Amino acid sequence: MADGQGAKFHMTGNFGPVDDEATLLNLEVHGAVPPELSGVYMRNGGNPRNGDTEHFFFGDGMLNGVRLGGGKAQWFKNRWVRTACYEGKLRTDMAHFGDFRVTSANTNIVRHGGKFFALEEGAFPYEVDVDMNSIGINDFGGKLKTAFTAHPKICPETGEMHGFGYSPMPPWLTYHRFDAAGRLVESQEIPVKGPTMIHDFGMTRNHVVFMDLPVVFDLEMAIAGKMPFRWSDDYGARLGIMARGGKAEDIRWVDVAPCYVFHPGNAYEENGELVMTVCRFEKLWVGQSYDFEYPPQMHEWRINLTTLAVRETAIDDAHCEFPRVDDRRAGLVTRYNYVAGAETSGATEFNLLLKYDLKTGARSSLAFPNMGLSEFVFAPGGPGEDEGWLVGFAYDKTRNGSDFIVVDAQGMNEVARIRLPRRVPFGFHGNWFEGA
Repeated sequence: MADGQGAKFHMTGNFGPVDDEATLLNLEVHGAVPPELSGVYMRNGGNPRNGDTEHFFFGDGMLNGVRLGGGKAQWFKNRWVRTACYEGKLRTDMAHFGDFRVTSANTNIVRHGGKFFALEEGAFPYEVDVDMNSIGINDFGGKLKTAFTAHPKICPETGEMHGFGYSPMPPWLTYHRFDAAGRLVESQEIPVKGPTMIHDFGMTRNHVVFMDLPVVFDLEMAIAGKMPFRWSDDYGARLGIMARGGKAEDIRWVDVAPCYVFHPGNAYEENGELVMTVCRFEKLWVGQSYDFEYPPQMHEWRINLTTLAVRETAIDDAHCEFPRVDDRRAGLVTRYNYVAGAETSGATEFNLLLKYDLKTGARSSLAFPNMGLSEFVFAPGGPGEDEGWLVGFAYDKTRNGSDFIVVDAQGMNEVARIRLPRRVPFGFHGNWFEGA
């Protein structure tokens, strides 16, 4: 989103909420749904139940989902997550400050240890089922003592889930590791410099990577009920590299150019280097915390694991966000990143699906005229990376309705469009749950 959009942009157009829940059957399909696609796609996002909210990030969590199977689109559903916020406790109410059971559960939806979790980074996970029915807060038997990230990483080799929680008060950052069965088996404090906002992080086969960046907590903004983070020219920027199974005191810190990153594409190790692709903002929230003044662009960090020398490279100058990879390659060497992009840096919505080939440097794109894209995710269709489809919601401005679109990842061509007789607001993150 661009500077000057205004504090309430998230209440207008397709950013604005819908006011009901629906279950839709017999969906209209243009093209052909690949018969190999069998599962459920769910995506989370903020959808205020009553009135408006101070910030785009504060809305009540709403899940939108599509089930595919047998070459058909079997259903579409949308459901609010029945959190305490949904029931009337406001996320910005300071009486609930630091109460990790008060959540909007509005940012992501993941599956681990046989359970589905709706996540937002200021609170405990909120468990739901495959039909998007709410179950309740999950603090892992009382072992989880901090907030939990909306972006955990699940290792495709061990089945472990890695995550963290950050806080405006000490401990500012805590790392968590869960075994494949979903048990919390490790928590340890990570020594960052102050109350920094850490939305996401990196995981490789041997390391986790923390981004200690200069968007920091502001108490006065929090008391005023505003998004309580702002840019700091003095904080600096660095990456913390910790061995999986290692200790926080052994973290190695690497300085990088000041920036902010919401979302990495992936992190991996190759030829003695740790490589991390990110959508990088040169600065964020220098003015108002609802403006995104600088366009995010694809960027790469390469860190020599022996000398800690770092190379920072701009991959492209296109305005893009929501980078995704084939999650079967999470933490492993990855060739392709799939990203939502825009034709101009001042765009307020995305209308391109971009694919970056990190081996050749090539960029492929698929345009969606008169449409606005949400995040697209990879759904496997074969054993190799890029053998599968990209799936996600797109808003059709010409009819004020939305489509669920299936794109062949290798050819970057659309193969199916499932027409929905309603609008799906722009949201945040989702995942394809094969076999669900």
